[in-house]
Amino acid sequence: MKSTNKLKILNDPIYGFITIPNTQIFDLIEHKYFQRLRRISQMGLSYLVYPGAHHTRFHHALGCMHLMQKAVRVLRFKGIEITDKEEEALLTAILLHDIGHGPFSHAMECSIVNGVSHEQISLLFMESLNKDFNGILTPAIKIFKGEYHKKFMHQLVSGQLDMDRIDYLKRDSFYSGVAEGNINSERLITMLNVVDDELVVEEKGIYSVEKFLVARRLMYWQAYLHKTSLVAEQLLIRVLKRAKELVQNGENLIASASLSYFLNNKIGVKDFKDEVLDIFSRLDDNDILFSMKEWQFHDDFVLSSLCNMIINRELLKIRIKKKPIHENKIKKHKDRLREKYGLSENELDYFVFSGEIKNQAYNVNKQNINILMKTGKLVDVAKASDQLNLKALSKPVTKYYLCFPKQ
Repeated sequence: MKSTNKLKILNDPIYGFITIPNTQIFDLIEHKYFQRLRRISQMGLSYLVYPGAHHTRFHHALGCMHLMQKAVRVLRFKGIEITDKEEEALLTAILLHDIGHGPFSHAMECSIVNGVSHEQISLLFMESLNKDFNGILTPAIKIFKGEYHKKFMHQLVSGQLDMDRIDYLKRDSFYSGVAEGNINSERLITMLNVVDDELVVEEKGIYSVEKFLVARRLMYWQAYLHKTSLVAEQLLIRVLKRAKELVQNGENLIASASLSYFLNNKIGVKDFKDEVLDIFSRLDDNDILFSMKEWQFHDDFVLSSLCNMIINRELLKIRIKKKPIHENKIKKHKDRLREKYGLSENELDYFVFSGEIKNQAYNVNKQNINILMKTGKLVDVAKASDQLNLKALSKPVTKYYLCFPKQ
């Protein structure tokens, strides 16, 4: 039998050739848990706004691994000690950091499972894989959890200037066509350094950091929190919530075995044993799309209407305001809908609802991005920058939305 060449080279549309550095990384990528990411969209339902945004979590994970390889080379060149085992752990941690995402990336966290974040599920997947791989993922798990003795390694995986953010900004900008999100990932990584076990950026890279933070703010408003993406995700959350409500009231809904399991059971973080994790691993975008295509013809008015809206892109109207939505406005839309269709208060909540969205490009209270000045002094980027708007970017901006049926 012919043996497999495990040192593959992959072609990425953004970075060019990406090298799989060793057999352990290859085997992780080949595992069914990781291959599932090919079927999980990176930007959820954003393709309803930006038709090119059909890239997946699989793309993103490989891109992050590639950037981590570059970061390790840069830091080693500057005299920072990173052993071969630590490099392997860093690559593993960043490769698997998003493995816990459910269908359409974020909608599952609010509907099918009860208060379980994708980070928690990612950790469960990593711990399960660690058993399969005879404990060799233990250092990667420590880095992922922030428990490894070299603090800067966790910052490379999860911080305000980590490989995750650097890749998703550049990648999402590329696939969506939102040019404002494009950043200079090469220069950002080349300017990285470590001082007192903290990840820092050398003074020469300050303008690249400024561009990174501005790009992040713009991508949130123009892509991730775009009003159409926002209302589509809210509708998807409500589709799954309604489906679960109907199933638990004895209704028989057409769905895949894995989706049916989560519709029939209340699953919290304590319920995620190996068996449940394996069922979750079989869930992807296709389960949800198939079900919605069937449910749009269901007898239940709420479920069929919501599915119809997403499948045929006939979404609710959405208005975004700077001030909280007054109850009278919500009541007005509900009264009109009640009069037309005779819906109950519970049913009306599926079609008329409000909420809030927040955008904070930089959090000065969380793992600051420190600039290493030529004098050796460390200065927070918001203070080091000569752009006044960086201080403004560190303040959270809250907006409020109201969704309701079109006339």
